[in-house]
Amino acid sequence: MNIIIADDHAIVRRGLQQIITSRRGWTVAAEASNADELLSVLRSRTFDVLVLDVSLEGRSGVDVLSSVHAEHPRLPVLMLSMYPEEQYALRCLRAGALGYVQKDAEPLDILTAIDKVAAGRMHVSNGVLEQMKSELVRGTAEIPHERLSKREFEVFRSLASGKSVREIAETLNLSPKTVSTYRTRILEKTGLRTNADIVTYAIRNGII
Repeated sequence: MNIIIADDHAIVRRGLQQIITSRRGWTVAAEASNADELLSVLRSRTFDVLVLDVSLEGRSGVDVLSSVHAEHPRLPVLMLSMYPEEQYALRCLRAGALGYVQKDAEPLDILTAIDKVAAGRMHVSNGVLEQMKSELVRGTAEIPHERLSKREFEVFRSLASGKSVREIAETLNLSPKTVSTYRTRILEKTGLRTNADIVTYAIRNGII
């Protein structure tokens, strides 16, 4: 099985490579440290599985996942994250991922996850399965931040982390005016009023 890893930290890529190549017949055929590099490599050859970090430098891994899924809909993608799964797993699954695993998972769990998504099966924890069941029962309208689009959620997290509009604009390659527009939409959709409210909400819900 030929696997490609996309993570902006070299030490994480090295660790994953050691874990993956411990399985006979599995090879890390390529690596990417950013979105542009990943998309370029994917256009040049085919792979069996993509292991993609949720947070690549300069661009959300969830946003990258949407681009990957649009160009390579049959490529199984396993999302790797340091963030709590309850905040990101469902977003990743909606964007086209087949699995979600956290970076502190045991090596065997990572191998199992890769094996499952390569076979076209979903890999998520029992906690995420319960989230999915609850969402089917009550929908997402009761959870304010779930009303946000992928880009709005990225701006939301950045605001919650204390970044200014200009800093967010530079990071996401947007104009300050566009970021301000996103902020207005975020406040409208969540019912929050100020940046301080955003920070408080994010802390209480484990988003930052």
